[in-house]
Amino acid sequence: MTEVSTPDVTLTASAAKRINAILAKQDGAAFLRVSVEGGGCSGFSYKFDFAPGANADDLVVERDGARVVIDAMSLEFLKGAEIDFTTELIGAAFRIRNPNATSGCGCGTSFSV
Repeated sequence: MTEVSTPDVTLTASAAKRINAILAKQDGAAFLRVSVEGGGCSGFSYKFDFAPGANADDLVVERDGARVVIDAMSLEFLKGAEIDFTTELIGAAFRIRNPNATSGCGCGTSFSV
């Protein structure tokens, strides 16, 4: 498990608050896992899961007690990204502002590099 000294990925205060609220209701989950998978309408998509712990090669990002783990392969696509939680008229969702993405789709969970 790698602790972040200079953040490769950051969490907003809004994301940290929502992660803490979600994890408080999940038995056995101590982390939100964010990963990148092939697929989606733009080539890659973000995946959000719960994890009981971090793996040896995971990056751990922490803010205000909220902890997110990202595997080494996904980190290559997420360097410099910011994870946010937004509430809008059409709904609330985690959003990733990813400087590596060259384009994305309307759903906000799919991107290309």
